[in-house]
Amino acid sequence: MSQPKAAPGSDRLGAAAACGLTMTIPADPGAISVVADRVARELEQRNWREDDVTAVQLALIEALANAIRHGCRGDITKRVQCSVGCGEFDEVVIIVRDPGDGFDPEGVPDPLDPVNTFKPSGRGMFLMRAFMDHVVFADGGREVQMRKRKGQLK
Repeated sequence: MSQPKAAPGSDRLGAAAACGLTMTIPADPGAISVVADRVARELEQRNWREDDVTAVQLALIEALANAIRHGCRGDITKRVQCSVGCGEFDEVVIIVRDPGDGFDPEGVPDPLDPVNTFKPSGRGMFLMRAFMDHVVFADGGREVQMRKRKGQLK
């Protein structure tokens, strides 16, 4: 994996540089676990609780899966960027960016609406928002910015 420059706008959530990690992965679902596991190890080294680590991992997996499926349309020749910044042991900021056309987050159907209950997809944004303290979509939907503070209960 290459180490590219930070994604445009990656400073929008004020990520601290105590841990700085930027990865570019192919738009291959098999690459998701490499990123999620690396972020989990970083949080575990910072003594994050297991449930917080799991929440961050799940949100990150959803963000990367959405970037691969929707932003890159499964084209493994395309790349997804992931930047991670950790504050002084109490916060993680994750930015996932894809090269796609973007989307309007307000136009995504509510997964809790009974007509969507049994649809096989459409819960990624809902889960990201459930697991993280703050989720923002930027650059026309090509970038998701997520933040979680250690020990924050929702």
